[in-house]
Amino acid sequence: MSVPKLIILDRDGVINQDSDEFVKNLQEFIPIPGSIKAIARLSQAGFFIAVATNQSGLARGLIQEEDLAEMHQYLLDQVSAAGGQIHLIAFCPHGPDSHCECRKPKPGLLKAIAEESRLPLAEAVVIGDSYRDLESAWAVGAKAVLVRSGKGERTLKGHPALLQTTPVYQDLAEFTANFLKEHEHG
Repeated sequence: MSVPKLIILDRDGVINQDSDEFVKNLQEFIPIPGSIKAIARLSQAGFFIAVATNQSGLARGLIQEEDLAEMHQYLLDQVSAAGGQIHLIAFCPHGPDSHCECRKPKPGLLKAIAEESRLPLAEAVVIGDSYRDLESAWAVGAKAVLVRSGKGERTLKGHPALLQTTPVYQDLAEFTANFLKEHEHG
């Protein structure tokens, strides 16, 4: 396999701390230690960085669009301040009952990112903390990676076979350190 050019990150639980009550505003948007620097390092290494996130809190009336935009601008600014870039943030605003094509585990968000980036999903790496993140990656032939942060431990408990089939890392920082070491000569 050639070196992947596209890295797609789930947001809550991978980049920032997750909450069963939803991350509703900037005050609740708390980056996981090391995640901002990890994104900057991946970006500096030449990867196209995208975020694919389900945000059903919009459909449920728990999150306002202005608050979501503010959180995403903060994320972009933090990564920029660390010397990197997030090229694209794609989100699904729909609830679980909407039958849309963009809500993970459906692959719509990933397909939209591929279209926008003009990079093939078969060479992409998708990093998530939930089974639905992995399912969306598998649906498009991308490489799926699970992190233990966020809901990752819960995901592993529910699907222990993932340890045999899917790369698992403590968090985005550990993934990044290993991934960049593997690909520095590629």
